[in-house]
Amino acid sequence: MPRRERNKFVKRNQILELKIEDYAFGGKGIARIKSEEGSFVVFVPNTLPGQLVKAQIKKSSKKYAEAKLIDVLEDSENEVDVPFQDIPGAPYIKLPIDLQHQYKKESTLSLFKRIGKVENIEDVFDEFITSPNVFHYRNKMEYGFSAIGYDRVNKTDVDEFTLGFKRRGVWWMGDNLNKDSGLFDKEFEDNLINIRKYCQDTGLAPWHGPKREGFFRYFVVRKSYKTNELLFNLVTTSPELDKFDLHEFAAFLKGIFGDRIAGLLHTINDEVGDRTIATSGSINLVYGKDKIVEELLGLNFEISMKSFFQTNPKSAEKLYTKVIDYALENKEAIDNTVVMDLFCGTGTIGQILASKSENAKIVGVDIVASAIEDAKKNAKRNNIEGLEFYAADVGKFLNEHPQYQNKIRTIILDPARAGIAPKTLKKIINLNADRMVYVSCNPATQARDTEMLREAGYELKKISLVDQFPHTSHIETVVLFEKV
Repeated sequence: MPRRERNKFVKRNQILELKIEDYAFGGKGIARIKSEEGSFVVFVPNTLPGQLVKAQIKKSSKKYAEAKLIDVLEDSENEVDVPFQDIPGAPYIKLPIDLQHQYKKESTLSLFKRIGKVENIEDVFDEFITSPNVFHYRNKMEYGFSAIGYDRVNKTDVDEFTLGFKRRGVWWMGDNLNKDSGLFDKEFEDNLINIRKYCQDTGLAPWHGPKREGFFRYFVVRKSYKTNELLFNLVTTSPELDKFDLHEFAAFLKGIFGDRIAGLLHTINDEVGDRTIATSGSINLVYGKDKIVEELLGLNFEISMKSFFQTNPKSAEKLYTKVIDYALENKEAIDNTVVMDLFCGTGTIGQILASKSENAKIVGVDIVASAIEDAKKNAKRNNIEGLEFYAADVGKFLNEHPQYQNKIRTIILDPARAGIAPKTLKKIINLNADRMVYVSCNPATQARDTEMLREAGYELKKISLVDQFPHTSHIETVVLFEKV
């Protein structure tokens, strides 16, 4: 076996100071290391042109390397001061929103040219849809407890009771959130420091990652924009639970938030892995109710702590409006026909479509059984008929229901970040629908699927971009395909 050629520019785990010169899709900043042997590219996620950053090399090849961002040493000249505490979940909060939109549009459209082979992508570009709320737009946040915090002055770890977010790129270190992050509810986040003090005063320990021990683990909050209510979930381990009064904690929260508190849940999570999910484990209602209600385009949706629901509901309304606009562009292809809503989640798109079309039958399919249960309940709550929901793998469902082939005129697709598996996409293509409306939270996989759809005779007619998550690299796309 030939000896692997050693990289002349960087080594794995090497820590470097890099000047970011350009921006690539997915929030990857581009730095270049120059030497007599030429120029070498390093990609650093969540960075911007003009920033000086400290980064650690994670992967390296002959042509380029990928690094992990450790810290921003100097801001870009385009960044401005904001009154919020910086957090890893909002790396671009200092960049004016119009520049964020520009970066997202240019990098996303270039993907469809390069990966999807759509040369005329600018000609079929419809619109860039902005988020109605640029700040405080999220309806859910997870805050983590940690026994190891971050000293922002000395830039080092410190033993302290911490409640906030993980320090960027360090799984075992927390960073106290001391004020509004600009993403979630301001009143709540300004009070997180008081919740931290209450928990600290109990004498019970926060979770210690390396030692895999401690009592307090997570504090999860959901918010309804319809009612302005807050639903809380305190996640702890089970040892020492007899030393913590959950009802007293509920009374403390009610004292701060009054009628805004919808309920308090308690989850026991004794998992010791580094990547444990906050809401896994047994969950019990301590106070109030275990659900809140949100409204989208006039329809009501009941949301539990574990329900999947759009994180930015006001922007989601705009997203769904665009999906329905594309679907109803040829209304004859909807009315009195069967519409497939594949990877339907909680069935939101199908319900909105059913409420706006005459005698259409919507067939929704998703592999997540709990999401399908929520879909059925919400359809009943909204008195919408003509909906059928199936908890099944999309590929297997299409295998088992061959009667839909050549009978479907419109398909709605809204897959997870990984896109659609090639075998499943082939089965979807075999349905021989006239039109597909493809919604994606990952344009890279959508651009990949676009190439296969075009080879099968589907032409990309329109594309819109929806900014669901300001201050991040994420962008949602809605694409209309029509059979040529």
